[in-house]
Amino acid sequence: MGMDRNTVIGFALLAVLFIGYFYYTKQGQLALEKDRQHVQDSINRLKPKTDSIVAKTDSAKKDSTVKQISSAFQQDSVTNIEQLTTLENEVLKITFTNKGGQPKTVELKKFKTFDDKPLILEDGSFNKISYSINTGVNQTAQTSDLFFKAQQDSSSPNSQHNISFILQNADGRIIEHQYSLSDSGYMLDFDIKLNGSDKLFTQNKINLTWQAQAPQLEKDIKREIQQSHISYVKDGDYDFENFRQGSTNDKKFDKPVDWLTLNQQFFATAILAKNKFESADVQWTVSSDTNTTHIIAQTTANLKINIPSGTAASIPLQLFYGPSDYKILKSYGNQMHNIVPLGSGIFAFVKYINRGFIMPVFNYMSSKIASFGLVIALLTIIIRLLISPLTYQSYVSGAKMKLLKPEIDALKTKYGDDKQTFGMEQMKLFKTAGVNPLGGCIPALLQIPIFFALYNFFNSNIALRGQSFWWAKDLSSYDSIYNLPFNIPLYGSHISLFTIFAVVTSLLISLYGMSNMQDTGNPVMKYMPFIFPVILLGVFNTQPAALTWYYTVSNAITLIIQFVIQKYIINHEKILAQLEANKKKPAVKSKWQERIQAMQANNQKLQTMKQKTNKGKK
Repeated sequence: MGMDRNTVIGFALLAVLFIGYFYYTKQGQLALEKDRQHVQDSINRLKPKTDSIVAKTDSAKKDSTVKQISSAFQQDSVTNIEQLTTLENEVLKITFTNKGGQPKTVELKKFKTFDDKPLILEDGSFNKISYSINTGVNQTAQTSDLFFKAQQDSSSPNSQHNISFILQNADGRIIEHQYSLSDSGYMLDFDIKLNGSDKLFTQNKINLTWQAQAPQLEKDIKREIQQSHISYVKDGDYDFENFRQGSTNDKKFDKPVDWLTLNQQFFATAILAKNKFESADVQWTVSSDTNTTHIIAQTTANLKINIPSGTAASIPLQLFYGPSDYKILKSYGNQMHNIVPLGSGIFAFVKYINRGFIMPVFNYMSSKIASFGLVIALLTIIIRLLISPLTYQSYVSGAKMKLLKPEIDALKTKYGDDKQTFGMEQMKLFKTAGVNPLGGCIPALLQIPIFFALYNFFNSNIALRGQSFWWAKDLSSYDSIYNLPFNIPLYGSHISLFTIFAVVTSLLISLYGMSNMQDTGNPVMKYMPFIFPVILLGVFNTQPAALTWYYTVSNAITLIIQFVIQKYIINHEKILAQLEANKKKPAVKSKWQERIQAMQANNQKLQTMKQKTNKGKK
């Protein structure tokens, strides 16, 4: 491909946008240093406690921390025993505790962690669903401190999918937590049923606390933090907040909230209100030492819920524990599919490229082809075919620029240091020859949104998780042929072979183009094509193997196309004849061109007058 000055500018712009984009996405890694002591306190709270995963058979243990409260909901020594019960369907295994009548551990049965262990999405004492109730005169208690009575109808055909927890006193006030699972879904229905709510709650509102903790599930915890965030639908509109490593942040919602989600890279934990939360506030903490804690984030949400009027009331909620799978989340019809980060911020427009083209094509091919590496290669070929008309025009433009190079060099010699006159004459030459000086960089600019769309797609597509291809064990994470015993700044502590292939092919493209590049006399412009591949080496080394494999295939296609088009398709003699014919045609100037040329002529006239004036003074 002929690489003129404007083509190089296109590559330079591409490099700047890449750097800007990765800087934008990496802000989630920067620690906030404004309040170091506050962060340290948050870290101390993050240190995990040892909790064992309990089997389906009920176990019993004494809880010495539960205090005696008023006789309204008396907890005696017999009742004061934790009992565990399990609900299970095709994809979920949820163990409930009667202490608080809430889920205790959640396992996703069809997934494993990066090190092939059972994927436990929720475990540990931090996770909690609780709210305050009136237990007597000027006395309150948190439901998470109270022991409910579990009820499960073993004779029911759906007994494995339903369970209730009841808290009752002698006055007839009843609190019931009803949980129901479908046969195969990731959504858990959670209904709070109340009798005597007018005495149980102040101002007829429930102030519910939802706490969720995100454990490390992927190989690269720093990248997992980058791809994790808090998501929500507030007053009907979806939005999200990124995590910042080593920080504590919060968000308040004065308008109704549909749901709130703790998003990890590929999995999510959410609480939903079918009738909306009246208001909410959420706080999240990310440790600065995640490699030790192995916790992505801890989040605490305070959610206000209006209680329907009457002594008996039902509050329908839902809990989601599952994969950030676009198709699954889309099926719920509540905007939860937006939690899959297919494009956000200043690059939000690329999500439409992903949803409208890349995802449907990828899903169709992956349903027919077993190898995801081959699917990515075919996807790359399809994308390149779609933009091939513009690519061809780019090479034609490059060929024209190459043929005009001797005349451009002659203009340089003629006008020397008078760059303004040289620029005017060069534009005249382009105009008379019918050459678009920007033609060479258009395909490069076109590929920018495509690249950013694929960057988001490959980082968030759970279908790639655990899929191997050649030496890459997991296409959703970086491939490594050797782990270094030390860390190289801006590079990392491993060697990604796909990254090396991507960089080498980028260098070959640059070297091929250098032979046709005009000598601008600017050393920065001369070596700019080499700077971009070097940037790729640092940026791509921690990227998913799917992305670096795509870029390698795309570069290889570029090299092949360059050779074939330049050698066998482009007729240089015909183009030269066309250029000569164009020069003989009368030039038709647009009003814009006339204005530009008039301005340039006026500036040149002013400079000449200034030079004469200066000579007269001397």
